[in-house]
Amino acid sequence: MAVKQDTLWERFLSPVVRLLIDEEELRRYSESVDWEKDSDRFRRDDVIIPEYYSSQNFHGIERGYLNPGAAVSYDAITQYALPPNETWIRQALIDGIKVKPRRILDLGCGTGSTTLMLKQAFGNAEVIGLDLSPYMLLRSFHKSQSAGLNIEWQQGNAENTSFADATFDLVTASLLFHETPSTATQAILHECFRLLVPGGQVLILDGNQKTLRQLEWLNNIFEEPYIDEYANSSTDAIMGAAGFAAVRTEDVWFTSQLTSGIKPISVEDASTQSNVKRYVPTSPDNTLDNNLSFPSPA
Repeated sequence: MAVKQDTLWERFLSPVVRLLIDEEELRRYSESVDWEKDSDRFRRDDVIIPEYYSSQNFHGIERGYLNPGAAVSYDAITQYALPPNETWIRQALIDGIKVKPRRILDLGCGTGSTTLMLKQAFGNAEVIGLDLSPYMLLRSFHKSQSAGLNIEWQQGNAENTSFADATFDLVTASLLFHETPSTATQAILHECFRLLVPGGQVLILDGNQKTLRQLEWLNNIFEEPYIDEYANSSTDAIMGAAGFAAVRTEDVWFTSQLTSGIKPISVEDASTQSNVKRYVPTSPDNTLDNNLSFPSPA
């Protein structure tokens, strides 16, 4: 894959990580796929790639996620970029779900690591993974095939998904907001509000904003063009401004955070839901099986 050579990541950390991953296996996988032809199945003519996404390099990769190399290398790198353990971090989102969803949308799903966990946790739910990159969606599709999970992968912009109003019980986003400018973050959360049924839940898993404010040098390592903007904002405040209630952010270890919000139920909504129940809170005793087997996404 094409990477910039002048980042601290490429000069110092990349050689260390390369000792830990199986580059030969990644190469074989990459060469076994016709990335342009096979990813055509996910390309949609009505999806416009925003300039903030297409004009930036992410993680030192030229053209960012619009480069097939990003889809190949993402899982291998991310397992070392989410201490203390990637699966533990992603599991925090699953543990934070307070609804029994029938329909789930995972925004900015990337290679689908969290999306697969959502489908494993809620096997009877319809699960949709949405992402701008057809290459990341193709990688997600391969992973869901290997896992034997029926997930719908769709290209789309999280700011304007084109799904109908109030058609999801749960909307999630993992590791998305630190890669979007604040204007896009605000638009995405307003879109989440529109998509959720009354009483539905939104969950945002991402870097710990309090910790990131102390790590201004991080962008020089991982080349995250919007991470400073994300660190100096407040997901709580933006979610509240979008109309969500019961907004709460919890630390996930010291590296990450999970923010939850509920779309309020109006009097009219409550009357309707007395006949058609789409949202059912879980009881305190109804927890996920922590012994659920899920191997590392990498």
